[in-house]
Amino acid sequence: MDTLAGTPQRATTNDTAAHERLYRSLRGQIMLGELPPGQALTLRGLAAEHHVSMTPAREAARRLVAEGALTLSASGRISTPELTDERIEELAALRALIEPELASRALPRAHFALIDRLTRMNGQIADAVERHDAVGYIRTNLDFHRTLYLRAQAPLMLAMLETIWLQLGPTMRALYGRVKRNEPPRHHRMILAALRAGDEPALRLAIRADVTHGLRHLTST
Repeated sequence: MDTLAGTPQRATTNDTAAHERLYRSLRGQIMLGELPPGQALTLRGLAAEHHVSMTPAREAARRLVAEGALTLSASGRISTPELTDERIEELAALRALIEPELASRALPRAHFALIDRLTRMNGQIADAVERHDAVGYIRTNLDFHRTLYLRAQAPLMLAMLETIWLQLGPTMRALYGRVKRNEPPRHHRMILAALRAGDEPALRLAIRADVTHGLRHLTST
């Protein structure tokens, strides 16, 4: 039966490696919005698409359900999440709490080479906007933030944040299709300016504005 329920089976070394590859691949697809909200998935379909057996497909799906990246209905249906307005607001509020704190912790280690790298990445975001490349835009935008936050040296906080990004991935892709972008996020320029100036209050403000700016487009109210 194609469900997550059932008697656990002893995983082989090959199954463990296949499970990890499938988990990382599917996790990346969801975070980047390559799968739309409410996309139904089957274990057989995942196993066939990624050339693995049912056991690694089941284990990868279980991990992603536990992270909130996939939802599991009472009937056993697996799908990408369709977020309510309340859930979106909750996740956005968590981003607004965690990301300014990570940026603040990163600021003392934000040397000029890092700022130059972030500036180049912002140019790549502009290129993705010009090409109307939604997945490229989301990937580079997340990389921009992750590159800065890695300097915070706060791995637990960053891991929590990535779980939030994961839950928002399909919805962020839907947002991109709704908003007519013709330039990179304007708050990124404020972030870069605050980093150059070493201005922590301005950096916190810019980060908070950047991560909450799209909320009004995501919710129906």
